[in-house]
Amino acid sequence: MSYCTHLSDKLKKLTVLLFAGIALVLLAIDRAASGNANDPFDPAGLDSRQQRGAYLTRAGNCMGCHTARGGQPFAGGRRLTTSFGVFVTPNITPDKETGIGNWSEMDFWQALHEGKSPDGRLLYPAFPYTEYTKVTRQDADAIFAYLQSLPAVNQANPPHAIRFPYNFRPLLHIWRALYFKPGEYAPDPARTEQWNRGAYLVQGLGHCNACHTNRSLLGGADDELAGGQIMGMNWYAPSLTSHLEAGSRDWTVDEIVALLSVGISERSVASGPMATIIRQSLQYLSKSDLRAVAVYLQSIADSASDYAADTTPSVPVSAYPDLVLGESLYQIHCQECHGASGEGVPGIYPPLAQNRSVIMASPLNTIRSILEGGYPATTKENPRPYGMPPFQQMLRDREIAYIVSYIRNAWGNKAGRVTVFDVERSRRVGTD
Repeated sequence: MSYCTHLSDKLKKLTVLLFAGIALVLLAIDRAASGNANDPFDPAGLDSRQQRGAYLTRAGNCMGCHTARGGQPFAGGRRLTTSFGVFVTPNITPDKETGIGNWSEMDFWQALHEGKSPDGRLLYPAFPYTEYTKVTRQDADAIFAYLQSLPAVNQANPPHAIRFPYNFRPLLHIWRALYFKPGEYAPDPARTEQWNRGAYLVQGLGHCNACHTNRSLLGGADDELAGGQIMGMNWYAPSLTSHLEAGSRDWTVDEIVALLSVGISERSVASGPMATIIRQSLQYLSKSDLRAVAVYLQSIADSASDYAADTTPSVPVSAYPDLVLGESLYQIHCQECHGASGEGVPGIYPPLAQNRSVIMASPLNTIRSILEGGYPATTKENPRPYGMPPFQQMLRDREIAYIVSYIRNAWGNKAGRVTVFDVERSRRVGTD
């Protein structure tokens, strides 16, 4: 019996290693798709204005959306699955037939600032012009100059597949009256130049609100940066204002900068879509811009002292059968890396004890990390990050629910338990 158990454990570990290897290969393919040998951001041959445009384009992560998996940079074709249907990103290379080669600076400015195409048609807000409207005309012109310097790619992309009645474009007039107010960012004279620079990047070019906010049934943003599920991705973008989620008032500026530029800090590790944003965009921001963003984010967040101390006793693991089962599964699959007390390994494996991303109200990101694996951003300062293999082919949904429930209630953690329905629902994900 002990021999069979030992053999079973070895087979489980081999299975994990196999799927980890497959996941790493797929991750390498994905990264190769977004960073090919012919770097589109290579400054060689660009004048100073185009170089500035390249920096701003990367800061806005335009290539991330306007490049299909394995496709040509900026040639579009990426599918964005939403509750309204599927949007397909357009070609923004200077091809005159299928791209924006016939656009003028004014046409490009009108798209960013007004959300309108050159012929006056209203654009769908899957293109985040609600944030890009805050970009200055000077920066918009620099971005356009850079895009026009790119090699033209003749690639006609398929049309959107938007469901009725959302495909009735005149309804956009009503939507815009409710949710859109055009206007460049206006600096706050009561704030420092650094704070205003950070606000400009977060509110405008960085379009952070496009993910970090809840959306109404019509797709309008609720409280800005207060957190919300990313449409069509089944990941939760945590609140940047709440200490209970990703608010950073109690962090130092250096700690925020480290997370945004490296993808990992002493306090946290970025994974999922945020790791992708760091890899493709944020790590390339200048130190002064990163510090400006950090100063702004720190200023808009509340503090731990704003919350009354929670004196509710922790749930004893032994009191609930699902937590007991979760503990045994944790010991088999997770303890080797994350520790017997959920302490993790600093700079390598994130702690699970008192980890805000684990105990926040939404368990979605924890579930997704176990299903798909956890991979921090590959960055210049952390080129070979440690990752966690996916377990979706190895563990049943019920077992994943047990593990997540356990880590959300062990070692002093206090959070709601997870059901098998939560795990099943998290699998229903739209990807490109």
